[in-house]
Amino acid sequence: MNHAKPKKVVLAYSGGLDTSIIMHWLKAQYGCAVIAYTADVGQGGEELDGLRERALASGADAYYCDDLKEEFCKDYLFPMMQAGALYEGRYYLGTSIARPLIAKHMMEVVEREGADAVAHGCTGKGNDQVRFELTFKAFNPKIRVIAPWRRWDIRSREDAIAYARRYGIALKIDEKKIYSHDRNLWHLSSEGGELEDPWSSPPEHVYEMTRAPWDAEDRPLDLVLGFGRGAPQTLDGAALSPATLLARLNDLGARHGVGRVDMVENRLVGMKSRGVYETPGGTILYAAHHELESLVLDAETMHFKEQLAPKYAELVYNGRWFTPLREALDAFVAETEHNVTGEVRLRLYKGGVHVMGRRSPYSLYREDFATFGQDDVYDQSDAEGFINLFGLPIKVRTLIEMEGGESLAGYRAPNYSKFKRD
Repeated sequence: MNHAKPKKVVLAYSGGLDTSIIMHWLKAQYGCAVIAYTADVGQGGEELDGLRERALASGADAYYCDDLKEEFCKDYLFPMMQAGALYEGRYYLGTSIARPLIAKHMMEVVEREGADAVAHGCTGKGNDQVRFELTFKAFNPKIRVIAPWRRWDIRSREDAIAYARRYGIALKIDEKKIYSHDRNLWHLSSEGGELEDPWSSPPEHVYEMTRAPWDAEDRPLDLVLGFGRGAPQTLDGAALSPATLLARLNDLGARHGVGRVDMVENRLVGMKSRGVYETPGGTILYAAHHELESLVLDAETMHFKEQLAPKYAELVYNGRWFTPLREALDAFVAETEHNVTGEVRLRLYKGGVHVMGRRSPYSLYREDFATFGQDDVYDQSDAEGFINLFGLPIKVRTLIEMEGGESLAGYRAPNYSKFKRD
């Protein structure tokens, strides 16, 4: 372990309680310069307003904020969607997928500033510490990582507030806040408070992004999503940038109660946790993309992709984005997307995303092939031989049972002694 004091630290800075007191703690503990870094991944203007002033007032020697929304969509969200990745079949990975992007850009600031350490405000109980730190290792395995929650004697939100007051750190905090939220362009997650009881229903005020499905608009909304090589490109015929399109879908989906997930998941660190997630735009995109793939992918490719999707999701959840396996899976997925071009017609209603139609110039569905009539492509008489071969194992098993008079489980091995060599 490196016991020398760091000279310059790049801190993942959100402006909240934790990172504000970490700023002070780093300078008090090490006497080092602290560079505050914020990534705009679509968390909303209210979270970003005044952050530069707050960071500098809290003691930051410099402040950086990068607008990463388009990169977030193009290079992270859309490839993950194309892979069909869902953690444990339900979680759209909104927090997980943002961490490697943020950490990557932190490392760029490390290089620019000549820093010798990075710091984050992740607790020692969560998954985010792993996601940040694996990315740090991917770019510079020698960088020093400082995780105050694993080192200091602060153990609660109340302790953190007391620390801020003791040292006159100005904060915008709600002492009654009992939920932990994470928001970006893809989702909003909520944990803590009464959500820690898996039998307790989430109070409606936990949901800050979407309407309740039962309170959503009574009139359904129809829309058409256009894709080019697997990437969403148009909404109702209008070409939009990735981030603009996703933001528009978030608004539409939220109005109609789309995208709520309440689940108990298995954390990487070994414990279970209960999370409430809101992913309206992502839910719409996953449904539309999968429907278009069902039209243009052959059966073997589509079924194999479905086997790989959980592994891809596991890599994202576990912070293993910058790994050879994820890159190899992306290469496979990209190959499958060449013909995923076309449009999907959807209807949003009371929390549901209903597919109303799909079309593609590369469609493998041919109405003339799928009919029951005689045609030049499919001769129905061919089916008899196919069925005989396909059902051969079933036929053999049943014949053994019939002719041997015993069930297959008790079938005696054949006696080959009569075939003794001369």
